[in-house]
Amino acid sequence: MAEPLIELRGVSKAFGNTVVLDQVDLTIYQGDAVAVIGPSGTGKSTVLRLIAGLLEPDSGEIYLKGQRREGLTDEGRDSVGVGMVFQQAALFDSLTVDENVGFLLYQHSKLPANAIHELVNRNLEMVGLSGIGDRYPAQLSGGMRQRVSFARAIMKNPENPADNPEVLLYDEPTAGLDPIASTVIEDLIRTLQCAEDGCTSYVIVTHQHSTIRRTANRVIFLYQGKVQWQGPVNDIETTNNPIVRQFFAGSVEGPIHIVST
Repeated sequence: MAEPLIELRGVSKAFGNTVVLDQVDLTIYQGDAVAVIGPSGTGKSTVLRLIAGLLEPDSGEIYLKGQRREGLTDEGRDSVGVGMVFQQAALFDSLTVDENVGFLLYQHSKLPANAIHELVNRNLEMVGLSGIGDRYPAQLSGGMRQRVSFARAIMKNPENPADNPEVLLYDEPTAGLDPIASTVIEDLIRTLQCAEDGCTSYVIVTHQHSTIRRTANRVIFLYQGKVQWQGPVNDIETTNNPIVRQFFAGSVEGPIHIVST
């Protein structure tokens, strides 16, 4: 079997008295298209932030290409470059699209502005948004803003190829979008996986059934801080796991506890 790209071994994470992840084991391989799913508040986004190095686990270990990560991403060089697409795009409202997509290069590289501009235009073309570099996020639809965030996440730095993203992390990329805009985003996720300058591996957190089925090859189901089930996306239809069946049926009856507000 191929060497794992990313591994979480016995990872636990709590916020105050709330245990979000409880000794979670999770493996991502090169070329993986993995959906991390489960009810709200079960640690899905926390998994992404741990993989990205934005959070440290309380216990357990994280390995990137077999090397154990020590500290956060800004405390040392990771052996795997990670790009992240946040919920609701998370663009800087006061910056143009060009400045958002090229933000890291404008801030942390010595490339001339015209070179960065060319790289930005290439990425915008990849996500189907040529010619909008001078617009501001407020001038874009929700789907367009999300695609701009994709262009930012896949930005590569010619000065430091080792930092270029090998895996993309998508946190609810279709949340709040209408069905047609969601389909555009789902198709783009697959397109970027196959593109020459894209990322062949990704992890996606989502609640939307269409996004799970259209973007994932493999599913990991989190509930009560643990991995309750994992398998190929097609096995969703045939699994006897009561938690998975309740989730996809949208039923209030079953082992998933409904929290009243």
